[in-house]
Amino acid sequence: MVIAKWVFWIVFWAVFGAFLHYSLPQYDVVRIVSTFEKRQDIDDWTRIFWSNPNDLANTLRNRDVQFIQGVSPNGRAIVYRNEDTGWSWPPYFKFDTANLYTEASDSISTRTAPQWVAIMHYGWRNEFFSIFPNAVSIKAVDGPDDKPFNWFTYGFLIMLAGLVAYLWRCWIRFKQRRIDPVLENMEDSITSAGDAFSSRRHRLQRWLDTWKSKK
Repeated sequence: MVIAKWVFWIVFWAVFGAFLHYSLPQYDVVRIVSTFEKRQDIDDWTRIFWSNPNDLANTLRNRDVQFIQGVSPNGRAIVYRNEDTGWSWPPYFKFDTANLYTEASDSISTRTAPQWVAIMHYGWRNEFFSIFPNAVSIKAVDGPDDKPFNWFTYGFLIMLAGLVAYLWRCWIRFKQRRIDPVLENMEDSITSAGDAFSSRRHRLQRWLDTWKSKK
């Protein structure tokens, strides 16, 4: 029972952590090397990793998607998709895909004359399943080490930790005041019943011993 409990909580927090890591904004400092548009197949099981800004997107098997290609300061290639989120999850309320595509195209630079930008995005990159993070905003920075501080994500995690700690404290106090006394009363009742049964059994045994001795 204890092992099952620990397995449940480990799986729960792992899934919850992955959900937060996917949904919360992150920053990458890159230089943009290209932008392009491609007809992208949307598989049924990977559909959750693509935006659904309207009802039509839920039925399409493929659609045109804008992409932004970047290179990080260490030379690693990074590819972002550029899709509106609309009113769907995560709630970034992004409706300016065309404007962001223009900003990305205007920020294209070369290795000899790099122009560094900070791209705020959410999501993951997986080459095997063709999953791309979604770019939300682009901001010019002074250099490859000029990475913006992620105020929203850290602030959200701190408030979430405080909320979890508060709810845990409330649960402990509720358990101590409401649940533990009931369990203790049940345990006392069971113990009393057991003691009464044992006393009756001993009296019956003494009576049988007396009857046998008379016989």
